[in-house]
Amino acid sequence: MPLIEVTEPAAARIRSLLGKEDKLDTHGLRVRVVGGGCSGLRYELAFDAEIGEADTELEVGGVRVIVDEKSALYLAGTTLNFVDTLQESGFKMENPNASTTCGCGESFNA
Repeated sequence: MPLIEVTEPAAARIRSLLGKEDKLDTHGLRVRVVGGGCSGLRYELAFDAEIGEADTELEVGGVRVIVDEKSALYLAGTTLNFVDTLQESGFKMENPNASTTCGCGESFNA
C-alpha cells in the first residue's frame, strides 16, 4: 500500500499553485496530521522546500509530496483529491485510517 496517492486533478492543482508562486522546481507539498478540529486530528497542507531527517519525500502524480514520520502513521493509504464543483471546491482526503470524521470533513479520528 502506498503511503499517499495523489489524483491527477489534485496533482494538476498543486502544479498550478506552485507555478503561480514560481516554486515548482524548489518546493513540494507537505502533508501533515496535527491535533485539532472537532474530531481530534486535522490535515495541514503547505508548500515546503525543507526536507527533515525524519521526513519521507515522494514523487506522486508528478509532484513532490513531503510527509513527516508522525503523520505517516495516520496517512498510509490516503488519497489526496481535488474537487471543483458548484457545491464545493478544494482538496479532499480519502483516508482509510479515519474511524470517524466531522461533518465538514476538516478533521478526523483514527
